[in-house]
Amino acid sequence: MKQFTKVVVAIALLIGMTSAVQAQSKVAHINSQGLVEAMPSYKTAMGDLEKLQTSYQAEISGMGAELQKTADRYNREADSQTDEENARRMQEIQETRTNISKYQQSAYGKLQEREQELLKPIIEKARVAIQKVARAKGYDFVLDSTPGAGGVLMADGYDLMVDAKKELGI
Repeated sequence: MKQFTKVVVAIALLIGMTSAVQAQSKVAHINSQGLVEAMPSYKTAMGDLEKLQTSYQAEISGMGAELQKTADRYNREADSQTDEENARRMQEIQETRTNISKYQQSAYGKLQEREQELLKPIIEKARVAIQKVARAKGYDFVLDSTPGAGGVLMADGYDLMVDAKKELGI
């Protein structure tokens, strides 16, 4: 019985100490995505990506239009061609469709790579600013309150957004 009492007292002390440690931690929150999107360099990067995407879309549309013209011409001429020639032409059209599809996938991959390349330094700059402001304000933890990011929904708590924007000169 004495050991049971000691265990209960030890658990109570442990819970009390844990609560005291947690009470001393200062926690703030920030919508990190909102901060990144407010940065001028993000807006510039998004403009560059839109231009690149528009360029790829124009190329793919041009390729599709050219394929359609060829297919229409082949269909008009089908009656005057041999079966072997028509089969060869159908194979050619199918190969061109496949090539356009491969190019589209490649363009999408390149667009994603470029996005990563452009956004990585911007996100890092925001992270450093958040960390610097949090340390200067004495916060132990900063929670990301970006909606939909599995972050934290808080009714109150200090929002570092204004301070982080000030740090970034926004």
